[in-house]
Amino acid sequence: MKKILFVCTGNTCRSPIAEAIFNNLNKNKDIIAHSAGISVFPGSKTSNNSKELIFSNLGVDFSNRKAVQLTNIELDEAHVILTMTSSMKRALIDALTYGSQKVYTLCEYVGENGDVIDPYGGDLTIYEKTYSQLEKLINKLLLKIKEEEGIL
Repeated sequence: MKKILFVCTGNTCRSPIAEAIFNNLNKNKDIIAHSAGISVFPGSKTSNNSKELIFSNLGVDFSNRKAVQLTNIELDEAHVILTMTSSMKRALIDALTYGSQKVYTLCEYVGENGDVIDPYGGDLTIYEKTYSQLEKLINKLLLKIKEEEGIL
């Protein structure tokens, strides 16, 4: 099974949303998405606004999901690593001794410019904008996977 790894800062907002959308919409069962954060606060969980949007849009319950700290194991197991921002991409490439060729921003990987909006600390409206942006990008990602018959 191939693994897509979505990476954001704390693994409480953007990357869990991306993981949930991808795994809910994905029809290719040879590919699964996971997510992790580059700077996870111990014991943190998916944010309330993220949980609410994931549940209301996808019917997926993330209420007990704990944030995952990015580790070398996660990086090694991923076939492609999709960050939410270009600065995260650069930080990962700088930190990796090998495998940097599999690191992209999500926007870049699907042919878009810019970064994914960080809703952290914002109200539900900001989270909804981020959710919509991620949904659009994930749909493009799924189309790319279908057209290219895989992620590599």
